[in-house]
Amino acid sequence: MKIFTDEKLNEALVLLESRIRILGDEPIEIVVCGGSALIATKLVPRTTKDVDIVALKGDSGLYDPDPMPQALIDAAIIVAKTLNLPEDWLNTGPADLFRMGLPENFERRLIERSYGTYLTVHFISRLDQIHFKLYASVDRGGYHIEDLLALAPSDNELLMAAKWTQTHDVSEGYIMLLKDMLMQIGYKNVASKL
Repeated sequence: MKIFTDEKLNEALVLLESRIRILGDEPIEIVVCGGSALIATKLVPRTTKDVDIVALKGDSGLYDPDPMPQALIDAAIIVAKTLNLPEDWLNTGPADLFRMGLPENFERRLIERSYGTYLTVHFISRLDQIHFKLYASVDRGGYHIEDLLALAPSDNELLMAAKWTQTHDVSEGYIMLLKDMLMQIGYKNVASKL
């Protein structure tokens, strides 16, 4: 069930900030990827079912989002009940992407949005969406391919993303699937350079 439109996403994050302010003792900064980042940055008009946290951000930079801070977990549960959202509407599903290594200069490209004094959300950039969506397209296909094509990547952007995905899966099988998928979506030129 796709529940988040731009308006509903904003409502959930504003409410999340107010709950963190009540429950927590310090502000929280999250880095969000996936559908909710596509919606919030207006890159692709669509809906999504959750908010995917790929990293947390602190004074010394980005760090593993798992486990989430307790105030964030507690606040997310209250928001889920208040807005009738699934329990896992806010999750760290993509944490492995952080652990395996983010694209070069990822942090510099983040798009920051404040939802109040206790919650700052950093949405990933278009270029990083291309990286993540290419990886997910090879792995899972479906709407990830639609998102990737909607981002209209240039050959250079896709080549950069393809090389990054190969650091996450170095198997021969993956490279074959990657090249095949690139050819199927009209990027034969990129596939030939891998």
